[in-house]
Amino acid sequence: MLLSKDWMVLWQQKNQVKQVIATNQITQRYRLSLSEQDAQMILEERSRALQEQKRIEFGEGIAPKIIYEFCDSAYIDQSNYVDTIIRLQEIFYLYKNEVLDELTDDELLHFMKEQFEGICFGSLEYLENTCLANFAQAVRAGYDGYQGSDGYGEYSQFDEVPRWDYELYLAALKELCWG
Repeated sequence: MLLSKDWMVLWQQKNQVKQVIATNQITQRYRLSLSEQDAQMILEERSRALQEQKRIEFGEGIAPKIIYEFCDSAYIDQSNYVDTIIRLQEIFYLYKNEVLDELTDDELLHFMKEQFEGICFGSLEYLENTCLANFAQAVRAGYDGYQGSDGYGEYSQFDEVPRWDYELYLAALKELCWG
């Protein structure tokens, strides 16, 4: 019995590695690719993150979805690709708990990507400690507006940091440059 259980676990792990490596078909357009060793590392870190967050997951896991969602990021290149995917995976599981599983995987991923590319300028720390923390607090307090938006365009309602106005910036720039 133990032998067949071990065989099933090994087969499942091998299948998951193949699924992660299969993302290369899309990500190579963005000059990103994963080796088998990279995929194994991502999946090992997935197991650690799941254990740390006291979560279980069935099926392929979130790694391929994260990869597809973030592969076209202006802030990810081959040199930081694996580390960024691992960190995004950790942040994802943490915030699935923090939002009490109220959001679908896609809603949370869309929200994460939009903030990562925009307000966060590629900062995983700002994404985790500011954007997602504010959003999770709102969700726990009963906010459900994300349901109609699929996670897009939500953060401006919770942003506590005053942002500069693009039009005002252009006007000031014109004034400085062209007098």
